[in-house]
Amino acid sequence: MNTKPSADELFERRISYPDFEPQARFARLVGLDDHKQRLTKMLGLLVNPAGLEAWAKRHHPGAQKLLDIVLRRPPLVVLAGDVGSGKTELAETVGDAVARQEGIEITLLPLSLATRGQGRVGEMTQLLSAAFDYTAAEATKLKSASGRARGAVILLVDEADALAQSREAAQMHHEDRAGVNAFIRGVDRLASARLPAAVIMCTNRLSALDPAVRRRAAEVLSFSRPNDEQRRQVLTDCLQPLGFSRANIDALVAATGAKTGAHEFGFTFSDLTQRLVPAIVLAAYPGAAADPATALHIAKTMAPTPPFQDGRPGERIQR
Repeated sequence: MNTKPSADELFERRISYPDFEPQARFARLVGLDDHKQRLTKMLGLLVNPAGLEAWAKRHHPGAQKLLDIVLRRPPLVVLAGDVGSGKTELAETVGDAVARQEGIEITLLPLSLATRGQGRVGEMTQLLSAAFDYTAAEATKLKSASGRARGAVILLVDEADALAQSREAAQMHHEDRAGVNAFIRGVDRLASARLPAAVIMCTNRLSALDPAVRRRAAEVLSFSRPNDEQRRQVLTDCLQPLGFSRANIDALVAATGAKTGAHEFGFTFSDLTQRLVPAIVLAAYPGAAADPATALHIAKTMAPTPPFQDGRPGERIQR
């Protein structure tokens, strides 16, 4: 690569917060209240440490050593778990909650998978370095001498195991190892400069990430498939306005759970909201009202998305 790639080449798009659309999407993430709260607080501390300093001054004056420990952590958060469990949707919308919590504007930069390059010597390293250069440059503009950020930048890395898989894998190419090194240097650079920036990584296979990347994570949030109560909450929100009773919804909750002898795993959040509920609506549209009996039949005949089996780094196996 002879020229530095542009922002359009490095990132899929640029998302600014606060904004009503991601706020609504964030609110629709039911069953993830603890993850939403923890991630919002964590990112708030990482991109705007002045907030924590003000809290300590008000409630725990003299706790400077504690502040140093908390604020010294690298600005990296890992969201790990099963497919369709809400990781990416949370990563793409949490910036709105952080922006409102901290009273600042935040920009999300989703790293393009094209950043992996074509395998030419040095290409992925240069692309990743350029992505962190851009992130650091944008964050530097928002850093304030007072310690309170004027804004912040979040770099989103989806399918993170494709970029930061373990260097311990015997079959790993030298270029891939160099790319992981570049990623680690980028995170360390944001940390050492104390910039108002953070990195969110999403992965289906936490064990595939390089150990040095995992060690740098200020927080690792694990995601799983929704349990009975979480599925009931999703289905109630969607179907109760259509006239479905509690008994109707309970039947759907049972039909979308794990089943011995059939699929031993239940529906994912995305199975419910992107497949099942639209299928129920389409079965009735345009000539009839949604029917609970038809909805139950659809749920019983629809197979949930199979989970990833966490294999060796570099492998992606479904069962």
